[in-house]
Amino acid sequence: MSQTMGDGTPQDPWRLMTPPLSSEFLMCRDVRDGRAVLVCTVGKTMLYYDARCLEDLHAMLKANGDWVELGSADEQKDAKAGTVEAWGRSPENPVGGWYGLKKGLRGRFGMYVPPLMERLGLAEVEHNPRGNRMRAI
Repeated sequence: MSQTMGDGTPQDPWRLMTPPLSSEFLMCRDVRDGRAVLVCTVGKTMLYYDARCLEDLHAMLKANGDWVELGSADEQKDAKAGTVEAWGRSPENPVGGWYGLKKGLRGRFGMYVPPLMERLGLAEVEHNPRGNRMRAI
């Protein structure tokens, strides 16, 4: 996998691969409007996620104790029940809804957050062409 270290700052972002190892993207930590965020750059598109998602998702995966399907989907599409994507937009999660912060681009949580969690040593992520899962370390 061609993931480079980076320190996760806007000046030196993490260079990551999507779970199927088909596309590269950048991720960094930043602060926007006083909130800690993860900035995900995919080509020229920028997505923003509440940075607390790392801790919250790790806790959910730990409590689950087993593999959870990623189930990535755009904001406009329904997420498959029981997936990381569904949890990342559920009113039942710790923020009571979307971890994605940019209206219209709040989805794809299950595509872009798991590789960062893997890079940070918080989770194990499968790298199959489709149907990938993750679990807490």
